Amino acid sequence: MPIAVDIDVMLARRKMSVGELADRVGITPANLAVLKNGRAKAVRFATLAALCEVLKCQPGDLLRWETEDAAGG
Repeated sequence: MPIAVDIDVMLARRKMSVGELADRVGITPANLAVLKNGRAKAVRFATLAALCEVLKCQPGDLLRWETEDAAGG
């Protein structure tokens, strides 16, 4: 998929665990893992906003577009 998810980068920068982020955002760790690993087909704007609020970042810090070649497709 040409949209890459960089939640793990922001987690490392904020020294935060997946479990802590999931708890603070209000989603399950399993659903956060699906999003983090790029397997999600969609993300609600409310979830994206909550992630940005907790991680103190912009949506572009979490999501980026890659060409199909770079994404391995």
